[in-house]
This record gives sequence, structure tokens and C-alpha cells, in this order.
Amino acid sequence: MTVHLERAGASGAGSGSGFTAMVVDDHPLVRESMVARLTTMGAREVVEAASIAEARARARASGPRDLCVLDIGLPDGSGLALLGELRSAGWPRLVVLSAADDPHSVRSAFIAGAQGYLLKSASPLVVADGMRRVLDGGVYADPMVASLLATGLRESQTPDGTSELSNREIDVLRLVADGRSNKEVGEILGLSALTVKSHLARISRKLGTGDRAEMVALVMRSGVIR
Repeated sequence: MTVHLERAGASGAGSGSGFTAMVVDDHPLVRESMVARLTTMGAREVVEAASIAEARARARASGPRDLCVLDIGLPDGSGLALLGELRSAGWPRLVVLSAADDPHSVRSAFIAGAQGYLLKSASPLVVADGMRRVLDGGVYADPMVASLLATGLRESQTPDGTSELSNREIDVLRLVADGRSNKEVGEILGLSALTVKSHLARISRKLGTGDRAEMVALVMRSGVIR
């Protein structure tokens, strides 16, 4: 199913001309709710899929969209595999919406490439806030699972590069992990947006990745931030 929308009155979250999205969940009511939420946030087109196979077909037909919201428990396999496929295919923003709140699921989703992890039990306001932060380029974990993410990642081996981070760079990463945008990070730390961007560029060189979700995963895994 594809929902086409006119732009009149839309908020345009994450894009001045509206954004495109895909919702992958095997429960029709969940998909309907998410389509309505995304529409309210300014989506101009949303496609739906009830399985991994259907999502793959939709992705092949449309190419990368601005956002994908997906469950990790799907009838024909794990959504984690789909996450990796979409990430490799160039989908820029991936958000998990799941009932699973265990450390393994949360950690695995971020390692697979998610920029956001939301719980189906969360309030509509929390879900909307999380998706909006991801659309704006941030990383977001539902407050109920944020501590689980840190716990799960600290169990892994310390990656190279984290010991080279300065205290200021760690401060920046801690705020990025909270889902803050570059502008918000600068306002909190008293820095210009250009300075925040420079810090992130240096962090990228030290950690070997420019992806915000991977940066957060690496430093949480090492225990540098909690």
C-alpha cells in the first residue's frame, strides 16, 4: 500500500519539501498508526510492508526513502537483516519500533545500522520526538532502553580510537547519544555550530567512522560514555 499526500499544511519535519518513508510491520493497526503519525509530521508519501519480502520489493521499486520505521520481529525473519540491507542500499535514516526491550535487541539494532530505537509501548509524543530527532540527523533511544543500550555495548571489547578522544569530544558524543542535533549540542556546550562540526570531524577520524550511530555505539561499547 502507498499513501500519497499533498503538502498543504504539513510541517515538513526533516525536509523543507516533505519527506518520504516506509513502515514495515506485520500488524495493520501499527502500520496505520505510524502512517498517520508520519503524515502529521510532514511525510508526503509513505509505503507500507508487512514482511521482509514485501519490504524488499517496495525498496527495489522506490529506491532509498528518507526514513524507514520497522519492527525487528517480522513473520519471515529478523528485521535486523533488513536493517543491514537497507543501510547498505543507502537508506539514510532507520528507526526500529519494537516491543522488545532487552539489551541484546537494542544493541543489535544500533550495530545493524539503526539511528533510533523506539518502544511500541511508548507514548505518541515520545515516538514522534524520536522520529523527529532522527529526521533532523540525530540518534535516539527511547528513555526506557537507553540504559540497556549502554549496558549491552559495554560488554564488548574496547574499540581502537576511543582512548584518543578528548574530554570535549566525549562531551559532544554524550549529547549526540542523547539525540541532540549539532545546534543543540552547541547551545548546551557554548560552542558554535561550526566548532561542533569540527569536533565531530575529528571524532570521525579517530573512530574511523563518520556515522553518528556508529560513533555512539563505539564509545558506549568501550564504556567511555554511559
